[in-house]
Amino acid sequence: MALQWLSLVATMWLQSINGTNSNFPAYSSELKRILSISQLQLNNLASASDAGKLLGWISGIAAAHFPLWLVLLVGSILGLVGYGIQFLFLANRVSSLSYWHIFLLTVLAGNGICWINTVCYIIAIRNFPLDRQIAVSLSTSYVGLSAKLYTNIVDVVAPTSAADRAKVFLLLNSVLPLIVCTVAAPLARDDVDGGKSRKLTRGFSTMFVITIVSGLFAVMTSLGSVGSRFLPRYVVLAGMIAVLFLPLVVPLVERIRERLQQKCLIRVHDEGFATIENGEKSSDVERDNVVEIGVVEEIGAKVMVRRVEFWLYFFVYLFGATLGLVYLNNLGQIAESRGCSGTSSLVSLSSAFSFFGRLLPSLLDYFFPKNNRVCSRAGAMGATMAPMCGAFFLLLNMHDVSLYASTAVIGICTGAITSISVSTTIELFGTKNFGVNHNVLVSNIPIGSFLFGDFAALLYNRGRNVSGEGNCIGEKCYQTTFIIWGCLCVLGTLLAFILHARTKKLMHSHNRL
Repeated sequence: MALQWLSLVATMWLQSINGTNSNFPAYSSELKRILSISQLQLNNLASASDAGKLLGWISGIAAAHFPLWLVLLVGSILGLVGYGIQFLFLANRVSSLSYWHIFLLTVLAGNGICWINTVCYIIAIRNFPLDRQIAVSLSTSYVGLSAKLYTNIVDVVAPTSAADRAKVFLLLNSVLPLIVCTVAAPLARDDVDGGKSRKLTRGFSTMFVITIVSGLFAVMTSLGSVGSRFLPRYVVLAGMIAVLFLPLVVPLVERIRERLQQKCLIRVHDEGFATIENGEKSSDVERDNVVEIGVVEEIGAKVMVRRVEFWLYFFVYLFGATLGLVYLNNLGQIAESRGCSGTSSLVSLSSAFSFFGRLLPSLLDYFFPKNNRVCSRAGAMGATMAPMCGAFFLLLNMHDVSLYASTAVIGICTGAITSISVSTTIELFGTKNFGVNHNVLVSNIPIGSFLFGDFAALLYNRGRNVSGEGNCIGEKCYQTTFIIWGCLCVLGTLLAFILHARTKKLMHSHNRL
């Protein structure tokens, strides 16, 4: 069982460094200046990382035929090449690259993110079959700390120079995932299942406490007044590294307990233990039936894309999580247009709240498992999208408080939708073909990034032309964009509840059969 918990800790570490695309806003303005590109071209660069998800299904196929450690290393190498060459370009170590070279390299790096994500999902789902929603949510929540971790490292290494910060960000994007993937590769196994021998309640409770403490630390140190006034930068970085190692407490304690008790995880020949095991297994299975109630059927991608439920789900995600990601990708330019200088602080804040958003579904699943009988995953996504609608309209107010509040709400809702979507894919289409099915779903992210992002960039350029300045400054830059995004989010919320109604109907039909 210690190895089972250790595999979950490994996925947490992998997710914490796999959000390399989330720190793009922190250096996007400098990249725009260096490359002398327009706002539209900059938006396309922000979307390029998402475009890599169009081929994310390849990682699902690879995970079905090759060892997970190999899939993991392939993903990190794609990131090394994609971001590494960009770093060498900014450091004047390679000859001049064109805009389209940078674009394709970013697509390559974005595809690498899919490979690492796929491995993390599969490990959590297969190693915790009776609690897979909780394990997946715990794991994916740590990607919300990614931008925070990278920003803290850059704050220590290059605290002032914008040019140096851009280089360090790209260097970290290329090297750090490779290092962590290499360390975690031996733990990338999907055949570790101790969930049938003992309840995992105590371990999950500890994990929740550790994860919440980590998130609170990230949020508090993301607030400029707290982080810079009371704690030096290197102390904040040391604290972030420390909280990432805290989850090791669970497998270490489990290992010590196993040694002290001097018994194996499953003792088949011990009749007394088998009786206890059967009782606990029965309890776990009963809980699993509550969590997994409503899984309609196991289908592949070809059948899935012919279902009405898939397309409803596709557009719900498009007008929810994808729209939130587009906002976060444009956060640097949005802050600049409003005269807000705290872009890095905003990025860290959105990352930290995204962390709690991704964690929230697992907390609800764990403490209120019967809720799944009342509300489907699609219904939960709709309820989560409702606050996002208000946040987009709140951005019409030009005060910095509105910007920070809206960014926090969009961050937490986007994180929650992303986490819930993993369980939704399982609920609607099963676990057998999850690696391919879910990557087909998230292919809407690059589509939305280009559509929503490019339209926002066109409106931004129109506002800049009216003012006659190099950069667009004022409410005219994104006012229309926020109204359109808010209306689309309202539409997505309505579609989510339609999907909820259809899902509940399918559940009843399936249960009768």
